[in-house]
Amino acid sequence: MTVKIVTDSVSDLPPEIAEELGITVVPLYVHFGNESYRDRIDLTPEEFYHRLEHSKTLPTTAAPSPGSFAEAYDRLAEETGEILVITLGFGATHGSAVKGIELMEGKCRVEVVNSRKAVMAQGLMVIAAAKVANAGANLDEVVDITHRNIQRVDFRATFDTLEYLRRGGRIGAAQALLGSMLKVNPIITVRDGEVRPAGRVRSRAKAIDYLYKFATSYSHIEEMAIEDATTREEAETLAERLSSKFPKECIYRSKASPVIGTHTGPGLLVVSVLGDR
Repeated sequence: MTVKIVTDSVSDLPPEIAEELGITVVPLYVHFGNESYRDRIDLTPEEFYHRLEHSKTLPTTAAPSPGSFAEAYDRLAEETGEILVITLGFGATHGSAVKGIELMEGKCRVEVVNSRKAVMAQGLMVIAAAKVANAGANLDEVVDITHRNIQRVDFRATFDTLEYLRRGGRIGAAQALLGSMLKVNPIITVRDGEVRPAGRVRSRAKAIDYLYKFATSYSHIEEMAIEDATTREEAETLAERLSSKFPKECIYRSKASPVIGTHTGPGLLVVSVLGDR
């Protein structure tokens, strides 16, 4: 039986890719006051960013419950005896995924791996795991490949302000960038489950140049993804620039999920790479 892959919605997987590869996505939650929405299910990215820009209520986020993961495991246990779960690199989501195993009613071996990343950096790990699983690898082999890919995947993200990260309590070591300049375009990444500063520049154009140089610094690229929140034209232009390094038609394009947007705001632009430097 084929190993089944489970992830959370912060992986920002394009829905058509998840469906094609048979990946199960467990949604996190976005709250606007007393209203609760399942990430990407009850609230699309487009709906979310429109509301974020026009609402006086700032959203908050929450991890899936252990029961949500258990339900997903039980559904998949009817099809397979082996499941790999690749979860968000920080917050409560990983713990929920682990606790969900205890709540299962079905019999199935489940392994949970902390991606130590987020956005499509996590998504690229999930895609790679699904591809080898669908090619016939067993659970131990898929787990081994996933652990190796943790060291091979990275991302850089830029956005207009660190204020959303600060308010959401996710700013981590990037706190050092706050107040450093009156007008700064921060560049961040995630290392060992913590948001960390990767650079800072004085204009949006220079921030996009930074993302370009990050991607082209790889000697070998296995997979690449570009995602945005509300700046599709910038993302398309960046994909065109990077086509000299990696075929544009092979670059995954994604929208940042409402959960991610809650902590970054609408100006997010991200490049994720799975490869070798």
